[in-house]
Parts: sequence; C-alpha cells; structure tokens
Amino acid sequence: MTPDALERRLTELEIKASFADDLLEQLNQTIFRQQRQIEQLARELASLRDQVSDVDPSRQASLREQIPPHY
Repeated sequence: MTPDALERRLTELEIKASFADDLLEQLNQTIFRQQRQIEQLARELASLRDQVSDVDPSRQASLREQIPPHY
C-alpha cells in the first residue's frame, strides 16, 4: 500500500469516527430528552391518579352505567 493510499484510508477512518461520535452524542441527547419526558408523564399520571382517588366514591358511576345505551 502506498503512503498516499494509507493516508487517505486513515483520513477516511478519522472522518467516520468523527461522524460516529456526533451520532452518539445526538443519541445521548435524544435519550436524555425522552427520559425527562417519561419522568414528567409519570408525575402527571400520579397526579391524575390522586385526583381520581379524591373524587367522592358515591359520585363515581360504574363502568356499566357509562356505556351508551346502543351497546
């Protein structure tokens, strides 16, 4: 292999490694954002569960009563 060919090959590998590093950083940022969103959704779900449990049980209709008559 000639020195020029070796130099080109090394340069191509460095470029590929650089793109791989960039892609890895983008994936890490995506995972970080998704984890924050999952945590926020979990908090909202817990809040909704608390709201539902706070509703007066005598006012809660059974699921059977909520079904429209055409079912």
